[in-house]
Amino acid sequence: MSTSQVFQAGSGIVPAAGISLNSANRLRSVIDRIHAAGNIDEIMFEVSRDICEVFNADRLTIYTVSGDRASLVSRIKTGLDSCQDLKLPINEQSIAGFVALHRKTVNFRDVYDRNELRRQGEYLRFLQEVDKRTGYRTKQMLVVPIPSAGDNDLLGVVQLINNKSGEPFSQKTVDSLGEICQVLAAAFKQHRMQQLLGKTRYDQLIVNAVISTSEFELATRRARETGRDLEDVLIDEFGISVIQIGEALASFFGVKYEGYRADRIRPLDLLKNLKREFVESNSWLPIDDGNDGLVVLTLDPERIKALRIVNQIFPKRKIIYTVCTQREFKATLDVFYGATEAENLGGSIDDMLSNLEEVVEETREAETDEASAAADNELVKLVNRIIMDAYKMGVSDIHIEPLPGKGKTSVRFRKDGALMPYIEIPASYRNPLVTRLKIMCDLDISEKRKPQDGKIKFRKFAPLDIELRVATIPSAGGVEDVVMRILAAGEPIPLEKMGFTPANLEQLKSIISKPYGLFFVCGPTGSGKTTTLHSILKYLNRPETKIWTAEDPVEITQKGLRQVQINTKAGLTFATIMKSFLRADPDIIMVGEMRDKETTGIGIEASLTGHLVFATLHTNSAPESIIRLLDMGMDPFNFSDALLGILAQRLARRLCKCKKAHAASREEIRALLTEYCEELKNIEHFKADPDAAYREIEARWIQQYGDEKGQITLYQPAGCEHCTGTGYAGRVGLHELLTATDALKKNVQEHARVAEMLATALGDGMRTLKQDGIEKVLQGITDIHQVRAVCIK
Repeated sequence: MSTSQVFQAGSGIVPAAGISLNSANRLRSVIDRIHAAGNIDEIMFEVSRDICEVFNADRLTIYTVSGDRASLVSRIKTGLDSCQDLKLPINEQSIAGFVALHRKTVNFRDVYDRNELRRQGEYLRFLQEVDKRTGYRTKQMLVVPIPSAGDNDLLGVVQLINNKSGEPFSQKTVDSLGEICQVLAAAFKQHRMQQLLGKTRYDQLIVNAVISTSEFELATRRARETGRDLEDVLIDEFGISVIQIGEALASFFGVKYEGYRADRIRPLDLLKNLKREFVESNSWLPIDDGNDGLVVLTLDPERIKALRIVNQIFPKRKIIYTVCTQREFKATLDVFYGATEAENLGGSIDDMLSNLEEVVEETREAETDEASAAADNELVKLVNRIIMDAYKMGVSDIHIEPLPGKGKTSVRFRKDGALMPYIEIPASYRNPLVTRLKIMCDLDISEKRKPQDGKIKFRKFAPLDIELRVATIPSAGGVEDVVMRILAAGEPIPLEKMGFTPANLEQLKSIISKPYGLFFVCGPTGSGKTTTLHSILKYLNRPETKIWTAEDPVEITQKGLRQVQINTKAGLTFATIMKSFLRADPDIIMVGEMRDKETTGIGIEASLTGHLVFATLHTNSAPESIIRLLDMGMDPFNFSDALLGILAQRLARRLCKCKKAHAASREEIRALLTEYCEELKNIEHFKADPDAAYREIEARWIQQYGDEKGQITLYQPAGCEHCTGTGYAGRVGLHELLTATDALKKNVQEHARVAEMLATALGDGMRTLKQDGIEKVLQGITDIHQVRAVCIK
């Protein structure tokens, strides 16, 4: 039976069974108002009050399904011209979410009655937090889905709260509200179709309920009044993401949305005849030339296609048009041509390469030497730009990788532990580029057969106060690779913010608070050893304490430390500086690295004579560090007496804030447990009853990381503009803290094997690197793939 048949027959109004004539009239009036509403917001804000009155209810909420179909969205007014979205996940843990998930009507006598809720769904619960905050008491609740006729889709739900009579909502109310929902479904589909057929490129934002019609009109008015671009107003004032706008543009133009990527490789062959000014004024940019055709990024594909300007510049090519937002277009221009504010340093990267090519050809004809070519103004600007771009992007290392013959020179950046392409430089620039870098760090430009190490104080060459550690390495084909590490100058990070688990942090503070002894931090290059040591020194740095450090190089400075830079040419080695420190009345000594017997021996001697000594080692794990030191020839008894502890460390990539959550399955938890317990199999406690140990660890996980139902949530990478689509942003430390207990010292004195020391340490409560990583997976900081990547044995 249709809605009109329920409320109208012949010339008069016939009420539905059990509904009074007055209620039927009001219900008919509500239906008319739904049909006459100008947009969905009007239904939500105005008509919902009338529906409340018809059913004698205290409150009513109308939810629509979000564009990603993961949430329910309702809107509330926060001012005369402003609204706010209220989002509720579609899942079994809320009443409205449950109704949307199962598309079934629920009618509760009292939502605080858990038994009544459980009869509908095992995990169903009422969110009482809002009631507690506002003092309102929700009791009766009727929630009905809004189905989409004909395509088995869901458009939203209607939630009726508290019958003013104090009784549960009747079956007649349930039936009548169901009819209302059918009318709402038709109205919603009609309004969204009208918006879809609209005339603006942002209509899809309204169709997907990202923004209301009234808000869009307000944004348009503000853009017109202030002279700003509408996209800027939508992003800055209404909180709409760049990706949402890009997808709306793609829907409007019927082409693919091509988002911004910081690691996009510059297509030099496509850009060589295109100046930035031309590309910027015409709003199109070639970004790739693949098997499918030439991909062109535009702000208005239809206009560019009609002008046929791309076809004239790239004839006989299949053109694939894509679209992006204005901000993304500008950012892509900056990646390809160089940032606008940096153009004062010599123009775009492309312009520099073009100018330099001419210079190199001229110098080749004039047969001038490489030093002259390296001093050329254009090459100087190019090198400075590479370093400045790397610093602005938060890069740790710059890799210059030339190919022999006519092969290009690749420049790659390492960020968050992963390499990404930056630019490719033609072969003619290869030798002058390397020579220029050697000149900047005072290396021998004539020596190309041996590796060399140096340092660039960049403030001598550009207005940026940073230092770079440089290594040149001869590689196959008579070329030289260059790797530059940007030294992380700055203040040390507080120990509490270093990512230690509470147990490790408490134990570490206890160890380093000892008055004397030897403590090591170990791990491969780039694992954050020096950063950790400086955080420890910050924790111990007090006016009454004298701290000496020997470092190569001095990266992090802090007030109160006396820091010495290693200078091998001047005879300042770790060993000679350590001897000097012992005559300089120290309380604490930090040595950048103990790489030989002499330095290690002095460190042990210092720790036994009342000094607290910290040092780094390049070893894989804490127990392996002990074997390495014993193999250097250290006396096991002196070493065991001096040793306080060893911290092994790795850096794993951290999940970006765009990460996706999912409830961990039983299989996932079991797999993590198996991996976690892999190294516990040699411990007596574990061997005695493995099943009990598994259950004990799982119970602790559920208590620490589970919700009130005992469900653990895991996360996986998603990808957004912030993380350039990788799903990862930043890194987190994984730690293995070995404490020198009496049992472990006995192992050291007996020169025990690594496996024995590991079993002893695990029995004393140590967690391995992988175990600490799994704990951070359960916390949602990283994922198991990143933990495995850095914890391979």
